[in-house]
Amino acid sequence: MADPSANDLPDLLVAVLAAADRYGDAPALTGPPPRRIAFRGTLTHGRNAFRGTLAEHVPAFRGTRSGRPSAFRGTLTHAQLGERIRAVATHLTRAGFAPGERVLFSVRPSPDSVVLALGIVAAGGTVVFVDPGVGPALFAARTELAAPGWAAAESVLYAAGRRPLRALARRRGVLLPDYAGLPVRHIRAGRWLPGVPRNAIPLAALLRPVPGAEVGAGYESAPDQDAVVVFTAGTTAAPRAVVHTRGSLGAALDVLSTRCALGPGSRVHTDQFLLGLPALVDGGHWSMPPYGFAPAARPDELARGLGAEVGGQRATHTFLVPADLAAVLDAVERREVALPDSLRQVLLGAAPVLPPLLRRARAALPGVEFLAVYGMTEILPVAIATAEEKLAHPGPGDLVGAPLPGVHARIDDEGRLVVGGANLGHYLGEPRRSEHTTGDLARIDHEEGGDTENGGDTENGGDTENGGDTENGGGAIVLHGRATDMLIRGRTNIYPGLHEPAVAALPGVAQALLVGVPDAIGDDRVVLALVAAPGTPPGLADRVWAALPALVDAAALPDDVVLVDAVPVAGRTRKPDRAALVRMLRQR
Repeated sequence: MADPSANDLPDLLVAVLAAADRYGDAPALTGPPPRRIAFRGTLTHGRNAFRGTLAEHVPAFRGTRSGRPSAFRGTLTHAQLGERIRAVATHLTRAGFAPGERVLFSVRPSPDSVVLALGIVAAGGTVVFVDPGVGPALFAARTELAAPGWAAAESVLYAAGRRPLRALARRRGVLLPDYAGLPVRHIRAGRWLPGVPRNAIPLAALLRPVPGAEVGAGYESAPDQDAVVVFTAGTTAAPRAVVHTRGSLGAALDVLSTRCALGPGSRVHTDQFLLGLPALVDGGHWSMPPYGFAPAARPDELARGLGAEVGGQRATHTFLVPADLAAVLDAVERREVALPDSLRQVLLGAAPVLPPLLRRARAALPGVEFLAVYGMTEILPVAIATAEEKLAHPGPGDLVGAPLPGVHARIDDEGRLVVGGANLGHYLGEPRRSEHTTGDLARIDHEEGGDTENGGDTENGGDTENGGDTENGGGAIVLHGRATDMLIRGRTNIYPGLHEPAVAALPGVAQALLVGVPDAIGDDRVVLALVAAPGTPPGLADRVWAALPALVDAAALPDDVVLVDAVPVAGRTRKPDRAALVRMLRQR
């Protein structure tokens, strides 16, 4: 299928600014309550690895102070949001920012960070989201690929990359890049700290009103302008990133709006841009939970955030991963928390949404509609299924729904799902393509989706281009496996093949496999199984634990390391039988 004409695509920035002018004094964006959280990463102490915030373990790391212009904590109206976006774009341009420049972006979610990101795009730039916790080597590789001219980061991240805090952070197991040493222009979020470049532009300065500026000043549509870069799986030697344009992001919002109504009177409570930006465009209200908030750990805090009166509204929508929903349901069923009756829709994603969880959700929260969102960084959303649709599916496989309007899907000769549409991004530094081949094995089930007259043989590559997309009664996508060995834990995709060779090269390791042992809600407990080389002294698992932070991305660290006598094999080629290994581990 040919790429849609760029001129026909909606433009994210134009849509946000038009909504700012249209909805004026209505509440648009509310920040989280003050919390002393500065950085989320992985701290390691020998075998015991845990994830937390740097501020919890290094007392000097406390982040920005509330009440300052660069730490906005109240509610922005739509008009104020538009004014601030335009102000940031104007100040950046006056500071020498040129269209086409990329900005490394490591600013925690807040109204100010949303304004800064959209202001960068309004100035013609591209926001490169980068995680400082991936380790210095991978951070450097990703920075080299992105080739930024600017960096925007929390002041604490600059400080943590320089003496004396860098040494203190290292002793705590936190390895951070040297932001101040990057050969770029700098924007700091937060008060100045030692280690922050003296010439760094304060975010507060970019947020200042521009005297004489026209409040409703518009921006020409530029749907083909690169807007964001998001890194996906990749190694230090070969990092990979997805680029989305103003047009592909605008199309994504349009696609989501076909199944999720977010107009005036709605309030979404989430840190997810996928749900927050559509609310802004449709005249709704976006409120943010505290940075780093984990609903599974604090269901009571989630309930308070959803039920709080913000701008005269309680929350109507939120986004949860299945693991978070399971923990929330536990608390609801124990009558420890009660979610507000204003809640209308809960979007679920980032991991498989399985029937047992949906049955519990419908029983505990009968007035809420649960929508399972299927997609990936390259194209989101692809399909959305209601709880009723998923529970009515007789199997086999996991029904994820019919492709949404504007999205097309087909099955290739190897049984893999191939998708495309106006909301498709492209890989940084690679030719643009009209389709993306997913790692999922699937079929197009026309009996689930409607008309089968032109559907073709769904077992042999039937597709929605010939069988009709959602506008023409096409079928539903049903997943029945993964073409890759990708694991899913929480919101993180883990690719074993990227990390196993480095572990297997450690002294005493004859074989190393990362596998996911699924739980009842579809999440994977990541287990590293080791086979010891002959003559290896005891304590191999402990030695590997200690070595892992230097070898494996923080987000991919296993939950457990176990020794096995041998890895099961299958077939004439005697390839490792990962399924058999998982069964063996579940019996331990």
